Amino acid sequence: MNKSKVLIGFVLLCYILFAIFELSGKDGIAYYSRSLIVPLITLIYLLLIKDKNRLFLLFLVFYSISDLMGLVIDSMPFDESGALHDFNYYSGNLLYMISYLFLVIKICKSISFKHILKHYLVHAIVLIALNIYFIYVLQVIISPNLVVQNDYYFELAYNIVALLLLPLSLLNYFYRDNKKSLYLFLGSLCIVFSEVMDVAYIYISERGILNFLSTTLILLAFYLLYQQSKLNNVANKNEQFMFVD
Repeated sequence: MNKSKVLIGFVLLCYILFAIFELSGKDGIAYYSRSLIVPLITLIYLLLIKDKNRLFLLFLVFYSISDLMGLVIDSMPFDESGALHDFNYYSGNLLYMISYLFLVIKICKSISFKHILKHYLVHAIVLIALNIYFIYVLQVIISPNLVVQNDYYFELAYNIVALLLLPLSLLNYFYRDNKKSLYLFLGSLCIVFSEVMDVAYIYISERGILNFLSTTLILLAFYLLYQQSKLNNVANKNEQFMFVD
């Protein structure tokens, strides 16, 4: 219990420091504090959860590696060639993309798509249509700001993977209809909105409040996802037996 309180205290301390420095305009120090939040949550999961889900653990690890890598690269001497910046951009976002893919696979393994197509076909079509529209809007915002045009496809792939979390987690909630699936949906929702805030911060206006909201949503997302990791997918009316992650 003491170990749990100490680690949670460190997470909250990093978030508070981030909020103070970000809202006071000290972006550099705020970035350092922000980059430690998810790695600390990953450490909490590793130390405190006995029955670990492999896919969820990989999601946490890859996300944390990207955050820590960005922290290390940002601490290096300034590179006039921009090679370090490019490496951080491609490698860091690729790691985020892989982490989201692990979460997508975890959600897919929990869903009976046969049942979804039979009972929630209209819902699925509407969600897919909305997802395509959201991706289109994000690409319209991002495209004019890209220096290298090939980055358009990289950003497109990233947005597709990230936004897949929302319809899949919602369909999973329709199918499972339990506390675990609710937490998983709410956590995925926070991740998607955090990504939208990031796009607004990077490509529209570098206002500290946008970065603050994005980080707050990420902290809430990982809290909800951590909570769902402690629950089992209890049986419901759609199932004849219990599935355990």
